[in-house]
Order: sequence, then C-alpha cells, then structure tokens
Amino acid sequence: MKILDGDVGVGIAMKKVLGWVLLFLLVFWIGTSPGPAADVARSIWDGITNIFTNIGTFFVELANG
Repeated sequence: MKILDGDVGVGIAMKKVLGWVLLFLLVFWIGTSPGPAADVARSIWDGITNIFTNIGTFFVELANG
C-alpha cells in the first residue's frame, strides 16, 4: 500500500504544478492580448447567463401550466 500512497502524492503534486502552469499561461495570454481574452470572457459570461435565463423561463412556464 505504500506504493499507492506515494502515487497519490505524485498525482496531487502534478495537479498543483499543472494548475500553476495553466494560471501562468492564462495571465500571460491576458497580458499579451487583452482584446481577444476579453471577448472570450464575455462569450463565456453570456453563455452562463443564457443558461440561467433559460432555466428561469422553464420554471416560469412550468408554473403557469
């Protein structure tokens, strides 16, 4: 079981390293091309708000019969 415990530790460390690398790349991308990064963020936000609007519409229509 000691081998499995060590493998879990390596997996957690790898996730942390990967997370930091992705965060660095995201900050670098925003810093070097803020216009396209803002467009992507706006598109993601519009998609999220659209999902919640549609869920709200579903429940309103469900309540109205």
